[in-house]
Amino acid sequence: MNAQVPIRVLLADDHPVVRAGLRAVLETEPGIEVVGEVGTAEDAVARAAVGGIDVVLMDLQFGAGSSGAEATARITADPSGPKVVVVTTYDTDADTLPAIEAGASGYLLKDAAPEELIAAVRTAAGGGTALAPSVAGRLLHRMRQPATALTNRETEVLTLVADGLSNQAIARRLFLTEGTVKSHLVRIFAKLGVDSRTAAVAAASKQGLLRR
Repeated sequence: MNAQVPIRVLLADDHPVVRAGLRAVLETEPGIEVVGEVGTAEDAVARAAVGGIDVVLMDLQFGAGSSGAEATARITADPSGPKVVVVTTYDTDADTLPAIEAGASGYLLKDAAPEELIAAVRTAAGGGTALAPSVAGRLLHRMRQPATALTNRETEVLTLVADGLSNQAIARRLFLTEGTVKSHLVRIFAKLGVDSRTAAVAAASKQGLLRR
């Protein structure tokens, strides 16, 4: 970004207190301007489409409607659109991977230091990537051991197992056959080195693969 032109930021979070906190941090920084706030993912997409925004700070979980990952994918589908930095309380693979695959340029936790937030905004605006250390570490591990990493679909299946759903119920929820669900579970068990649904959930939770 040109040093003479401020980085224009949109805040997307369904909690007004969080938006106020983010605004308070960013407005003390020269060269960064908060140009708007929205409380839903849909409003974030609509506001981004209007233009005049360089970076969207996006929550992942909104009270209703689309998720932050879905909004991120829609915003970043336009090559000329703003960059998206996810700012959330969730740091499991079940949250980080869909957001990053959706095109997020950054992923920070809400307890990040103010200087980390500011640096992430500047990095994203400049075309770079900014990841929380815990997130970066797990992504690196996933790349180094792809054979043991759960796919997005496997994570979805295991999340529903953790919620107590049967194979039949999971199949209905994900529009799969019951046989496909069983095949996913076989691969999940093999990757995690376990032999039961309960053990798979426990192992995945311990490894940060499921949201706690």
